[in-house]
Amino acid sequence: MDAALDVTAVVLVLLGALLCLTAAIGVARFRDVPTRLHAATKPQVLGLLLICLAVALALRSWPVTAFLVPVVLIQLATAPLSAHMVGRQAYRNGRIARPTMIVDELAEADRGDAADAGGADDAPDADGDVPDGAPPPTR
Repeated sequence: MDAALDVTAVVLVLLGALLCLTAAIGVARFRDVPTRLHAATKPQVLGLLLICLAVALALRSWPVTAFLVPVVLIQLATAPLSAHMVGRQAYRNGRIARPTMIVDELAEADRGDAADAGGADDAPDADGDVPDGAPPPTR
């Protein structure tokens, strides 16, 4: 039984390392931001998950497993969040080819933000200070 678990752990480490390698190659070789983000998040997270599972199988220890669970959960929580933030910033900087997009929800959100920019934000605050660029209030 121990030999089967050890072989399974080795296979999982090799598969996880292969996925991490393909993620690194994808980030280096792909040209545009969305495909790089895909390469940086999908195979990388699965590769780390397989490697953590292999470590838990190889060491067969509950403290190690308890240590690896938060590692996997934090990775699962932060990878999509960081990819979203990088993708949104790339969109705002113009690094994403907008004509190739099928659905562009951020363009609608940007138009809504621009329409909301005037008006209430130009009002003086409680101290009577006027924001930069706003005309002084008439009394």
